[in-house]
Amino acid sequence: MLKIPFRVIMPNIDESSITATGTESIPELIAKEKVTSVIRSLPAGQEIPWVLGADTIISYGSKIFGKPQNQEEAFNYLKTFQGKTHNVITALVLYNGKKHSSTSRICKTKVTFAPMTDEEIQWYVDTGDWHGAAGGYRIQGSASLFITKIDGSYSGVIGLPIYELFDILKEQGYSVLE
Repeated sequence: MLKIPFRVIMPNIDESSITATGTESIPELIAKEKVTSVIRSLPAGQEIPWVLGADTIISYGSKIFGKPQNQEEAFNYLKTFQGKTHNVITALVLYNGKKHSSTSRICKTKVTFAPMTDEEIQWYVDTGDWHGAAGGYRIQGSASLFITKIDGSYSGVIGLPIYELFDILKEQGYSVLE
């Protein structure tokens, strides 16, 4: 959408080994680790203009809901969320190769699911849309059938909050307006 040229480089990190004292700091720590991992994976001496890392977590109560490992876990996640509001926290970390520094942004959004029957939850789980998605759902897919309210950033729930990305790029001197 912003017409920024990019290349995807998968970081080699174990997200489950990263811990923090506060729930909201976890996605930022993971995003920082992703950026560091990508920088280390590049050939020595290669110029690095920009590296962007992002991570999203879902929290409800005092529990963090990561990516479900199987259908049963995905079902249980959605069963927990149905009829309730949970938090989606996405962190962006941008490394500026010219300044050799990083800056970050946090985007917080509240998502409310409608009450759902077990049959509706199973139908969604059977779509497979939960694979690789924090909280076991993708708002841009069939899960949107069950979401009654979003208080915050739709793009942040998808995993890349566009306003925060635009803001962080402006701060670092990268113009998307050209």
